[in-house]
Amino acid sequence: MPALVAAFLARLSIEITPKQVERIGLLRDRLPQGTCVYVALIDPADIALQIDAVAAIRAAGLEPVPHIPARFVRDRDDLDSRLAALAERGQVRQALVLGGGAPQPLGIYDAAIQLLETGLFQAHGIRRIGMAGHPEGNPDIIKAKGEATLIEALQAKQSYLAAHNIDGYIATQFLFEAGPVAYWAKGLRDAGITLPVHVGVPGPATIKTLVKYAAMCGVGNSARFIRKQALNVTKLLTVSSPDTFVENLAKLHFEKPELGIAAPHLYPFGGFDKLLDWVSSRSA
Repeated sequence: MPALVAAFLARLSIEITPKQVERIGLLRDRLPQGTCVYVALIDPADIALQIDAVAAIRAAGLEPVPHIPARFVRDRDDLDSRLAALAERGQVRQALVLGGGAPQPLGIYDAAIQLLETGLFQAHGIRRIGMAGHPEGNPDIIKAKGEATLIEALQAKQSYLAAHNIDGYIATQFLFEAGPVAYWAKGLRDAGITLPVHVGVPGPATIKTLVKYAAMCGVGNSARFIRKQALNVTKLLTVSSPDTFVENLAKLHFEKPELGIAAPHLYPFGGFDKLLDWVSSRSA
């Protein structure tokens, strides 16, 4: 099992925010050249910072992957200028295109497929596009439009990418157990969705920190263990590591390739040093 985990972790990507640009030197020193570093965009006021971070990631020899949330794009011209800046400053070749969690869109878009259909990504040299996946559902979308909408949206985006010869994949929300991932991935295959799945994994962090992020992000049933631990006040500062989760994902990757569990996508909720130390300990 250690060898399988190490091989699976060799495929990792990692996420930062635009304001964590000072940590890029650490990532350069501790991750292999070419590792994908995603730059989240939680606040539209950080767009300029995101572009700066993307440029720094490219300069560090890593592969920048900016988030492009549809609800943070005003119009076609806004998207065009943003992608032009990302291409010029960071030589961006890959992006994560998603709807975004803002209650109200800033402009005319509210869904990732609308951004794709502009044709601007391929016009600016982006030939690989990720899309959001929700193994435990998306409460906001399900409440408004029903659960089938999530599958239909992935089918539409897969069809668009295939028709335009763009490489695609799914990057999931973070969660805590492999069982829901396997069940959901099987459902995708049954629905004709064949895109590889990059699974969101929370890095080592205290129970208190994980509960906070799980509540913020609407993580579902797999967080029940974390929530149960949080009921014991003495355990709030106990550090929880994703060892079992990653071991089970590695098993799915190697033993059930038909599910398409391709790679772990790591969230540094407990800090980059703690996360990278853990990766090193499991990659030896």
